[in-house]
Amino acid sequence: MKDKKFKLGLVSKLIIAIAIGIALGSFKFIPAGLLRVLITCASLFGEFLSFIIPLMIIGFVVKGIAELSDGAGKLLGITAITAYCSTLVAGTIAFFVASNFFPTFITPDLIEKVKGTVPALETYFKINLKPMLDVTSAVVFAFIMGLSISWLKSKGRGKVLYEVFDDFEAIISRVLSKVIIPLLPMFICGNFANMAYTGSVASVLSIFWKVFVTVIILHLLYVSAMFIVSGTYAGKNPFRLIRNQVNGYVTAVGTQSSAATIPVNIECAKKNGVSEDIRNFVVPLCATIHLAGSMITITSCSVAVLLMNGLPFSFATVFGFIAMLGVAMVAAPGAPGGAIMSALPFLPMVGITSQVMQQLMITLYLTQDSFGTAANVSGDNAIAVFVDKLYSKHINKSA
Repeated sequence: MKDKKFKLGLVSKLIIAIAIGIALGSFKFIPAGLLRVLITCASLFGEFLSFIIPLMIIGFVVKGIAELSDGAGKLLGITAITAYCSTLVAGTIAFFVASNFFPTFITPDLIEKVKGTVPALETYFKINLKPMLDVTSAVVFAFIMGLSISWLKSKGRGKVLYEVFDDFEAIISRVLSKVIIPLLPMFICGNFANMAYTGSVASVLSIFWKVFVTVIILHLLYVSAMFIVSGTYAGKNPFRLIRNQVNGYVTAVGTQSSAATIPVNIECAKKNGVSEDIRNFVVPLCATIHLAGSMITITSCSVAVLLMNGLPFSFATVFGFIAMLGVAMVAAPGAPGGAIMSALPFLPMVGITSQVMQQLMITLYLTQDSFGTAANVSGDNAIAVFVDKLYSKHINKSA
């Protein structure tokens, strides 16, 4: 019997990359000239990332919207609206918690330390790789094509066009899994090496762990609140529902994949007494469209990065970002790191424009991605309980 090959997970690789970057930048193991090589490679990767983002929007959003029409009518509508509202509520709660709590430890003097004591190292060169189309054009095109394919499918047409975008989504997912995700540790390493060189890394890390803990607590509280609401509405014991979800939560933490957790999550829904038809429809669908955990993380990290850079923000601005991202992230969980990648093109909406700020966002998000996924899938089952009761109580009776 062959021994299983040991393989580091993405979070472990990121932690190692952060440690190496800090060591290289802080203790001057290599000359500044060689350190600039790493920073140049990270910059080139950043340019490629900017190039691929509009293509990601097209690949994920077109297919996601097109597939949403392929369901059971009212059941699809109820599930999609519930999932979207949950995502909006999660982001809103995260904003108010972060905007009121984070300033207690992201203080003005700490913000000055984050800026560093010496100038950051410059890259040797840039290739100025421009995206084929801008983000706004990609979003508009994706929505037009997704809705149009949905309409064509309702007429018994559009199969070829759907397959084209299905294949395109597979290509983008392949690029993410084989190029973007494997090179992210190098990208993060270069960023932290530069921060260590400027003397700002200690201040950044002192913020990181507090944001991390806050986000995890928000995940657990929000998912628990979802089960309490859905359980109370369905006349079921919320605490028993939460206990039944433990296996699904732990599986999601281990796999870091909503899709891989679907079989376990369906079993959790079965224990919760959700009818077979509802659980077999709602759980897989919500694995794609319900991203409350991811939204909590992205919103919290956005506020943290804005505070770290001394930038102003308001709820009106951030809520527009949340509302747009709630749609743009549809189908993104099918790819590793898909949620934060889908968020990148919309970060300028809240003022996160520089590559360094976006690197901070990616790092903050990916270090707890597994917990965000666990919150997403756990919330899926709370929605399944709610939809099951609502559908049997109102829809079936009126049918």
